[in-house]
Amino acid sequence: MNKGNEGSNTLVLIDSMYKSLSRTEQKIADYIKSEPETVVYATLTDLAEKAGAGDTSVLRLCRKLGFQGYQEFKLSLAQELVHRVTSEDGDVHEDDSLATIASKITSENKSFLENTLALLDTQEMQKAIDAMQRAGKIYFIGVGSSAYTAEDAKYRFMRLGFNTECITDSHVMAMAATLMRPDDVLFAVSTSGSTKDVVDTVRSAKENGAFFVCLTSHAKSPITQYADAVLLSYTKENPLEGGAFKSKITQIHVLDILTTATSMQWKEQTNRAIERTAKAVMDKLY
Repeated sequence: MNKGNEGSNTLVLIDSMYKSLSRTEQKIADYIKSEPETVVYATLTDLAEKAGAGDTSVLRLCRKLGFQGYQEFKLSLAQELVHRVTSEDGDVHEDDSLATIASKITSENKSFLENTLALLDTQEMQKAIDAMQRAGKIYFIGVGSSAYTAEDAKYRFMRLGFNTECITDSHVMAMAATLMRPDDVLFAVSTSGSTKDVVDTVRSAKENGAFFVCLTSHAKSPITQYADAVLLSYTKENPLEGGAFKSKITQIHVLDILTTATSMQWKEQTNRAIERTAKAVMDKLY
């Protein structure tokens, strides 16, 4: 299993990979998520029978999740259940008071942030930091709601002294990708990891040798097959919740960790840039 993802939350990992699983693997995953305490004590054959699948399918799912076998998977799940991250009874109802609504949403957002931390792979993040530090230029891209996150990322890295550009128009993305060079970094934000305009841009940029970093909520989505570094943020959106605030909060959380770590590792360079950019807008304030 990937040791760089220490403390990884097994149930969260299943959520992040769920859409890439086969129908049979999804049936097994559904049972695991609904009865995790039972699974800890179940044999491989027990789980296969309860999920209506075969032993081979269970093993295949375990390996897709990064485990060598079923026993390693069970051990990780058992350790997770000792201090399981859960949100309080969180569904908001029509008769909830304003104070109750505020409390439930705060609890859910906290849970999403904790689950995002569980998905953090420090090795992947370090690869992104190293590549961005060497980059001639960093291009941030995203469409729809993800475009706003890309803009936030561009602004923060610009203030740290990096040569940055943010592109949210699909036509401009396509043209820019054909001009990217091997010393450039392309940073794409895509919650689904399946947005066609973004994936097409990434494919073109990779043909030119650009280093590609993606921030997504789905570990095995079309965009990740091109990635040199994958940063995961936790989300659970149905088709009617596209661009939900809780998804954006987790993306911003990952970016906050990324930019803070970058500024700490390259303190001399970034401190000068922060000071200069701060002075540049000082006379804009009363």
